Amino acid sequence: MTLAPGAARRFRQVDVFTGVAFKGNPLAVVLDADGLSDADMQAMARWTNLSETTFVLTPRDAQADYRVRIFSPDTEFPFAGHPTLGTAHALLEAGLVPRRAGTLVQECGVGLVPIGIGAGGTLAFRAPAASLVPLAHQHQPLLARMLPGTALDAHCTPLIATMGIAWLVVRLASAQACLDARIDGAALQELTRLGVTGVAVYGPHDADGPADYEVRALFTKHGALVEDPVTGSANACIARVLQAQGFPDGGESSRAYSARQGTCLQCDGRIAVTWTDGEPWIGGQSVTVIDGVVRV
Repeated sequence: MTLAPGAARRFRQVDVFTGVAFKGNPLAVVLDADGLSDADMQAMARWTNLSETTFVLTPRDAQADYRVRIFSPDTEFPFAGHPTLGTAHALLEAGLVPRRAGTLVQECGVGLVPIGIGAGGTLAFRAPAASLVPLAHQHQPLLARMLPGTALDAHCTPLIATMGIAWLVVRLASAQACLDARIDGAALQELTRLGVTGVAVYGPHDADGPADYEVRALFTKHGALVEDPVTGSANACIARVLQAQGFPDGGESSRAYSARQGTCLQCDGRIAVTWTDGEPWIGGQSVTVIDGVVRV
């Protein structure tokens, strides 16, 4: 480490996309990260062993309220969804006053990301723009191997959606098809060689279901198949895909929808997607489960 041992920095561990602790996606947040080196941050992210750890820094852009860097145990991401909401939650709880009432502006690797502050502790980030590329015809057999026996929605082309992180977004015939899907890890690992982070599958619930869509996001790590409890970037990519395919004007009944994720992991992540001025915003609640200091 480059800092003298024992320097205390404010630290929180937050559960994101849930109002109930231990039902969402955990995130570690270091609130005073100025002075930490890249190696320091990577070492701490490796130590927390969570999917992401964020580090809050003084912003470089005058429009931003703060700057954040996002690390997994292995690498740095320019953007990720649940770290965006979890970091904003931790900062507001710690007393950060936004420059503009009702909105935080996060500076990160994809630029400036606005975060709306809603009632009851709900936060929502505007989904970054995404490049959408259809999965090439020659890779369709690989998709079939990755989702063996799964009922896909034949009317929606699988798309690689990239917004810093790249998800292969696949719409399935139903929420039950999403819950029942068995992903072949070897086939998914082959897809990652195309530059895809993982696969995000989703399917519609019936009208009386717990949400409008069921979502699952899976990737491989060190050759093993991993399912994410709740994934902001995957849901943001799904929202951009839905938008490109006509939502909310293409037969959908509302300008907003809800998603549930994490069911197969005994989690209960809840995502609210709304449209403002034609842009999708990805929202949810967060709860703090650890509040203290980390000494580095």
